[in-house]
Amino acid sequence: MTAAKLRELQVPGKPLVLPNAWDADSARQIEAAGFPALATTSYAVAEVLGYRDGEDAPAGEMIAASARIARSVSIPVSMDAEAGYGLPATELADRLLDAGVVGCNLEDKPPSGLRPIAEQAGYLAAVRQAAGDDLVINARVDVFLDAEDPAAVLPEAIERAKAYLDAGADSVFPIFLRSTELLASFVEAVRPAAVAALYVPGGPDLDELTKLGVARISFGGGLWRVARSAVEEKLAALAEGRTPY
Repeated sequence: MTAAKLRELQVPGKPLVLPNAWDADSARQIEAAGFPALATTSYAVAEVLGYRDGEDAPAGEMIAASARIARSVSIPVSMDAEAGYGLPATELADRLLDAGVVGCNLEDKPPSGLRPIAEQAGYLAAVRQAAGDDLVINARVDVFLDAEDPAAVLPEAIERAKAYLDAGADSVFPIFLRSTELLASFVEAVRPAAVAALYVPGGPDLDELTKLGVARISFGGGLWRVARSAVEEKLAALAEGRTPY
């Protein structure tokens, strides 16, 4: 499937609900459920591979996992490529396209800390130049991750988002912006650009996110955690001598 198809599905106010896969089997389940596209989750993929999230896993293993996912389904796949694994933009773009993915998330906060706006915008522009229109770039804005006062960093988030869009990003992703009011302000500030949102319990639900005008909703490692919790319950039953299923 092409990047054009994924781009077409990201419609403000009619969001693409994008479940996150962690292996080929979960990807096939997402496709079988009728979803038109899927994303990977770096958190769950890293855990399944025996690493921690945050670019602890080698780039090659993470990209190979996404390649297995992409070839197991016929719908567009967007890879959570974290902050690019320290790879030069051209190499990253080439490896993602070789893996068969047609989109990627790119964070502006690698393990070394939040990148300056101009530096991150330059990296995104270089990825865009290398990939052309064959990759949908979802530029993550990470200033809300550790913010004690989300309202105080909203202006910086908007500044980053506009710079990333100017650099060629298809959408911007203010991750962990849970406030309905602040998210509405963010969406309005970058309109008509596509805004991605992460569903988190306690934050806006799917209906609210739709009304706010987001174009894409993902779930991070949430589905993986639900699946893992179910296995833990069955293992606990077995450890107690009960029939697990």
